[in-house]
This record gives sequence, structure tokens and C-alpha cells, in this order.
Amino acid sequence: MLFLSGQQSKEVLHVNSYLRAYPRSVYKSASSALGHEALSHGPLFSALGQRQKQPERPMGRQWSLDMLHFTALLMIYAADEALQDRFKAARQCVIEMFRHRRRPGRTYQGFIKAQKRLSPEAVEYLKDHLRGQHRRVAGEFWERWGWVPFACDGSRVEVPRTARNQELGCAGRKKTGPQLFVTTLYHMGTGLPWDWHIGKGTESERNHLRVMLPKLPPSSLIVADAGFTGYALMQAMLEAGLSFLIRAGSNVSLLTDLGCEVGSDGQTVWLWPQHQRNTPPLQLRLLRLKRMDRTGREICLLTNVFDHQRLPDEAAAILYRMRWGVELFYRSYKQTLRQRKLRSHAPQQARWELHWGMTALLLLGLMSVEAIVSRGRDPLSLSVAQALRVIRQAMSSPRRALYPRLAARLAGAVQDQYRRRGSKKAHDWPHKKNDPPPGTPKIRPATETERLWAQEPCAAA
Repeated sequence: MLFLSGQQSKEVLHVNSYLRAYPRSVYKSASSALGHEALSHGPLFSALGQRQKQPERPMGRQWSLDMLHFTALLMIYAADEALQDRFKAARQCVIEMFRHRRRPGRTYQGFIKAQKRLSPEAVEYLKDHLRGQHRRVAGEFWERWGWVPFACDGSRVEVPRTARNQELGCAGRKKTGPQLFVTTLYHMGTGLPWDWHIGKGTESERNHLRVMLPKLPPSSLIVADAGFTGYALMQAMLEAGLSFLIRAGSNVSLLTDLGCEVGSDGQTVWLWPQHQRNTPPLQLRLLRLKRMDRTGREICLLTNVFDHQRLPDEAAAILYRMRWGVELFYRSYKQTLRQRKLRSHAPQQARWELHWGMTALLLLGLMSVEAIVSRGRDPLSLSVAQALRVIRQAMSSPRRALYPRLAARLAGAVQDQYRRRGSKKAHDWPHKKNDPPPGTPKIRPATETERLWAQEPCAAA
């Protein structure tokens, strides 16, 4: 299925080489083979494609680029707690997968040194090609309700309280240690991440989203909670030609009857903060929805899609409910993969650990979703816990993990379908966050002075 191609530039370079250029190695698709095409071993990836002759390496055991990738990903799947134990389990699995290849380095310290030589270009090559595989695997589930919907949300991940990690900062609650902050674009059609951005614990998810906007495909609809309601971010999405559906909370002030609209259907509002009065106001559509629970609270959503046939209120309500999938994705990452607190004692190592964790969860999802969709099922029925259990069993016996059996088992890694008689919700957890709901925005008619102020910016726009 997914494997590291041997199609490289003329200099096939290794991570431990003194040369700094990055070889053009990308993940490619094999003909539906998850094991070695000829030897049928390797639980996760097929063998390397045709490899060009490589230059001689320095003496000693070295880390090639493909071995480094495989080991880093398998460390995330390993069930061991300590990094050293995970490294040993992953290295042994790689040796079994590629038993005719030169063995990778023995020590975890050497693995870390090799990882430091990876460039940002290496990360982007990998992520770009995985996005291509994501599009292929999605098939008919690429769109929902005529849109390519992406939920966006951020989450903080704790790191050990070492002196070096203190530079990452902390924006959490009391008695919280240093953290990394990751913001994810989650494809709501397949339930898999499309892109992610990692920063210090004090960084902003809005800024992270602005960095990721160029990676979104056409016809994208960004669905987000109230934390993403901001003039600058919405303006950036409009300039990028993207559509959005974002919840508005009580911290948002909206205007009506500003005098700039051409016709009105009762849903047109204007976002024009005081500190942005020298720029044109943003014309938006306000959707008022009712929660489908006992409270019946009103939920207000803002969008730049004014065509009611393109985005009816019913579709907007369903798409916003589907946004909850990104919260479940973070639960899978933190709980199922046991990555709630990272294990690396240095900031750059922690960033790599978080990156490999997100990549490993994406790869696990791609393998499973491809098998699930081939059975005619919805990819949102994937059970990450069951899929991870299948992969761990394959890692423990890689030579016996033939693809047909593994693919069939991944196709069965779906959530249970029976109807529960009682709630699955546990008793109150003392550390659980119980933040109040965002509320509803403040809406008022524009004053005569504001109408006069708006004439010039609206005419210029």
C-alpha cells in the first residue's frame, strides 16, 4: 500500500551523511500490497522499490532515510511505555521486515542524532504525498453534502518537566507543565487528519490555521468552533477563496442594517470590530440552530456562503455536528496511542515525537479506511483501538503477517453497531474541564454614524 520509494535523485543520501541535501524520497502506492510483494513479510509497509546504487557509507552502522522513517512510525505503534523499549521493539520489527537489508543502528542515541539531520523539506515531501494518498483512499467519501469539509481544532500535549522543555511554555491551567500545541485540519469525510501544525504551548490555533490554508483543496469548507471567530482569520480565508462555517460566541459583536448589503434575507450580519474600522466590514450569513438535546440552546454559526441551496440550514447543522470528530481524533491520539504526555526530554525531540505520532495515526487510518471502504462501509465507522490491536499483533509476528489476512482484519476494525440500553458516560471525573458554552453573539442595528463610516470602505471594496 504505502512504501518508501527508491526513486531518488542522483545522490542517494543517508541521514548520517555530511551532505545536507534531501533526496526526493516520497511515499508511493503499491498495487494493494501491504507486505513485501515477493517475500510477503512486513506488517505495515511493502519493501522498497527499485533502488539505485548507493554510495559507500562511512564505517559503522548508519541510519538510512527509509529505516529512520519506519522505525519512528513503529515506535508510536509499540505498546511499551519507555522510549528505549519502544525503540528496541520497532528496530526488531524493521529488521524482520527488511531482513536482506543492512541492519540499522543499535542505539537510541544514534537514532536521535540521525533524526536531527532531517530537514523541514523531508517532512513536507512526506505530508504532501500522504495527502495525495488520502485523496485516493477517500473515494466517494471525499465530499459530504457537496463540500470537502475540514474541521479545525487545536490541542495541547504535555511534555516532561525538564529544564530544556521549559522554553516551550505553558498556557494551560494551574500545576500544568510545559506543553506543545498542535492544530489539526481533520477531513470530516474520512475521519483522518489532512494537515497539522506544531508550535509552543503558548501559540495560537488561529495563527496555525492561517499557515495551513494554502494546503486546502478547492471546494473546501472549514468548520470550527467559537475559538476561530476573528476578523483577521476570516479575512484571510476569504482572500484564499475558501468557505467557512464557524460558531459565534458571546465574545462576538455583530451589526445589522449597515447599509452596504444588496437585498437582505434576515440572515445577513456584519463583522466590523472597533480596531478594524479602517478596513471594510465583513458581510456574513448568520444561522440560528437549536441543539438537539434537553437544553435546546441556540447555536449561532457564521458563514460566507449566502446560497441557501449550496448550504441549507439542515446541511450546516449536520456538518457542524460532524465537527465533533476532530475531538474524537485527539482522544484517539492521546488515549489509544497513549500520547497524552510525550516522553522526549528536549524540545526538538518532543516536536519530532508529536509529528511521528500524527503521521502514524494517519497511516493507520489510511490502511484501515482503504480496507473498510472496499467492503462498502463508511470510513467514519473506523475503530482506531481495534486497528491498532491488529497492527500490534502483526508487529509481534511480522513474518507471518501476510497482507490478505491483515487487510481482512483491518476491514473488520469498525465500531460496534448495537444499540446500548444505557449511557456509556462514566461518573464525574475530577479533572475534566467543564467550560461554559460559548453563548450567543451580541447583535444590534448599526448606528447612523457607523453607516456613514461604512460607506467609504464598502465603496472601496
